[in-house]
Amino acid sequence: MMKEFTIRITRLIAGLFLFALGVSLSVQANVGYAPWDIFHAGLAHRTGFSFGVAAIITGVVIVGIVAFFGEKIGLGTLFNMVLIGAFIDIILDTGIIPVLTNTIAGIIMLITGLWAISIGSYFYIKSGFGAGPRDSLMVLLNRKTKLPVGLCRSSVELAATIAGWALGGMIGIGKVISVFALGFFVQITFAVLKFDATAIKHETLRQTYEAFFGKKN
Repeated sequence: MMKEFTIRITRLIAGLFLFALGVSLSVQANVGYAPWDIFHAGLAHRTGFSFGVAAIITGVVIVGIVAFFGEKIGLGTLFNMVLIGAFIDIILDTGIIPVLTNTIAGIIMLITGLWAISIGSYFYIKSGFGAGPRDSLMVLLNRKTKLPVGLCRSSVELAATIAGWALGGMIGIGKVISVFALGFFVQITFAVLKFDATAIKHETLRQTYEAFFGKKN
């Protein structure tokens, strides 16, 4: 039991770090933020919060929305809500990823970041502890509409882009690439790994507690 839990929690945290790394790469690419990053940057600009804190606040709100529509809230959802924002702030504060000034190099870095986000999403959703807030929106839309997961992801990203732009988030060529490419990358990543996000039976917080401590009703 402990071994299985350790493997799953490791997969979860590794996925969240990869996701945060992907976001950090897209920000430092300096060719225009990815959709959710536009929203986080716009919110940070309006409120004075750091980029990571803005991401955490956004996650809290989205969790409320998806919970209302019946998506399960688990340990992974909460970890996603807090750790991605924290990891982003840590990565950006270290300065390990430089801000690029060359457009071609920036696009390459952005695309690398989008792949990291896609692979990170696979790992932490597969852990079964509950999808993260933003991915829960994608899964919710996929479940309700039966549309392809890539199209659902792109629709969510487009909505985030519009809202982020309204808040003053930076828009550039990276936005155009991200809106369409991230959904495609997620679709390809999940297809190559033969992964159906809607087939994962996510644990709620209570189920994880009962499984770990062996308490049943």
